[in-house]
Amino acid sequence: MESLMTKVRAFGLALAVVGAACTPGSASVGAQSVMDQVAESYVRLVLAVGEYDVDYVDAYYGPQEWRDEVTAEQLGLSGIAARADTLIDLLRALDPPDQELERLRYTYLSTQLGSLAARVDMLGGRTMTFDEESRALYDAVAPTNPGEYYLSILDELDDLLPSGGSIRERFERFQSGYVIPPDRLDAVFTRAIEECRERTLRQIDLPDDESFVLEYVTDQSWSGYNWYQGGYQSLIQVNVDFPSSIDRAVDLACHEGYPGHHTYNVLLEHNLVNGRGWPEFSVYALFSPQSLIAEGSANFGIEMAFPGDELLEFERNVLFPLAGLDPATAESYYRVQELMDRMNYAGNEAARLYIDGDVDADGAVAWLVRYAMYSPGGARQRLRFIDQYRSYVINYNLGLDLVRDFVDGNGADPAPDARWDRFLGLLTSPRLPGDL
Repeated sequence: MESLMTKVRAFGLALAVVGAACTPGSASVGAQSVMDQVAESYVRLVLAVGEYDVDYVDAYYGPQEWRDEVTAEQLGLSGIAARADTLIDLLRALDPPDQELERLRYTYLSTQLGSLAARVDMLGGRTMTFDEESRALYDAVAPTNPGEYYLSILDELDDLLPSGGSIRERFERFQSGYVIPPDRLDAVFTRAIEECRERTLRQIDLPDDESFVLEYVTDQSWSGYNWYQGGYQSLIQVNVDFPSSIDRAVDLACHEGYPGHHTYNVLLEHNLVNGRGWPEFSVYALFSPQSLIAEGSANFGIEMAFPGDELLEFERNVLFPLAGLDPATAESYYRVQELMDRMNYAGNEAARLYIDGDVDADGAVAWLVRYAMYSPGGARQRLRFIDQYRSYVINYNLGLDLVRDFVDGNGADPAPDARWDRFLGLLTSPRLPGDL
């Protein structure tokens, strides 16, 4: 086994290569200090990748001078890759920590750096299949289902929809009856956010000064987005290019707000950045394994906030009347939505076929229309998302399944407090897909 002095000397050499801020000078420096400085170098590398990929840095609220220094250096892609490899080798030379949270941090830094290196390879021209890309970037591969699998679900849907026309026409007609009128949209979304926040705060303590601003936007590839600002503040944007159905209100409120993205980022900043001084959580690399945890926990947050039949009850008693919809039809509406949820992976399959070159853009749109019940316009918007974010799509559904298994699987205690404890543990730790 290497002596600590040997590792410290190697660390000093590595820091000279990666350009970190300071170098340890004695054998008293331990693995904790090594990881602290690797963490700073990781943050700088994420910011450096952001110079070439406008979507890569989803959030940053660390020192402004780090960003300024990265921008001034203008490190090339090959230089970024070399520094990432040096940091990965440096971490491998360390003994993994014994304490669980420190060990999770060690794995987090190693895995995120590996993902960063893969993204740099892609920016440099490397091509990968859909599954190769998702494994390299997100440390996970989504299941594959043939079109026949989704057709069997459509057969069940066929029995639930009112008669008259093709299944596509009947579904569109059914959905159009549950669109929130534009003049009621803000009131419905605001009430949903209030409810999700109240339910989350019953279980999770958040800083008193946390809050977010809600904006309505157009001309985006996504339907909603949380831009975390740091300081426990978020900007949440909702794309209103397409009509919003009634289920979208709670979906947005939980996913983007409570206990979803806003809550997750607030807790990471409060517990890990401010509480432990771990700078790697002051930056969020979008195309990284952290996104599977972020999107999966945001989607599962709906089930946490509204367990059992509580979502149906809240929708029927509060949101349906607020939107001017008939509460008596809420149950039938959600029976259809449950079937549509089972078709969630169809979007992954369209992305896989498209990215692998098995279908062109028109073919991907046709797949989404036939197997996922998208309208032609909705399918085109979804393809626009796939063009921009590629295999990122797995983070929503596979992430949901992995988080659900973590919280509720393997004979876990089903008591509400125990479920919230496990969920909170996920939101306040450096866990990644491999840890689930």
